[in-house]
Amino acid sequence: MRITITGRNIELTDGIKAAVEDKLGKLEKYFTPETDAFVTLSVEKDRQKIEVTIPIKGHIIRSEQVSNDMYVSIDLVEEVIERQLKKYRTKLVSKKMNTVESFQPEFVETESADDEEIRIVRTKRFGMKPMYPEDACIQMELTGHDFFVFRNAETDEVNVVYRRKGNTYGLIEPEC
Repeated sequence: MRITITGRNIELTDGIKAAVEDKLGKLEKYFTPETDAFVTLSVEKDRQKIEVTIPIKGHIIRSEQVSNDMYVSIDLVEEVIERQLKKYRTKLVSKKMNTVESFQPEFVETESADDEEIRIVRTKRFGMKPMYPEDACIQMELTGHDFFVFRNAETDEVNVVYRRKGNTYGLIEPEC
C-alpha cells in the first residue's frame, strides 16, 4: 500500500509520519501493494484532524477523525477503516463487485463471524412538491433531521440538503 501524507497548518515531523505509516501499515493485510492511501493531517486551534481516503475501483473508503491529540486521531482513524472493511467484506464478495481485485485474496476469502448484513428496517414514502434549496433547509430544521430530500424548483431534479458542521448546509445535486 502506498501512503501519501500531506499536512495543513502542521509540521510533518518524522515521528508523526512514522506513526501514520505504522498505523495504516496494519491495513496492508487487506489491500494489494498497488493501492493508494491519501492522508491529510491538519490542525485548527485544539483540533487535531486526520483524513484518510483510499480510492478503489469506483468506490472510496474514507474516515476522518478529530481529537485534541494527533496520535489519538491516528489511532482512531485506523480502527474505523478496519471496522468499515470488515463490515463490508460480505457485500464485496456477495455482490461480486469489481473492487475485489484491490484487496488481498486472504481478506476477501476469509469468513468472519462479525460480518453484519445491511438491513433496511423501515421504508418511508412521501410526496415531493417542488421547492428551493433554502426552503428545503427550513423544512429540514422543522422536521429535526440532518438531511432533507426534495424536488428542486429550479431544476426539477431530486436534491438533498444536509446539515454540516459549523451550522452550515450542503446541497447534493445529481450529475447527469
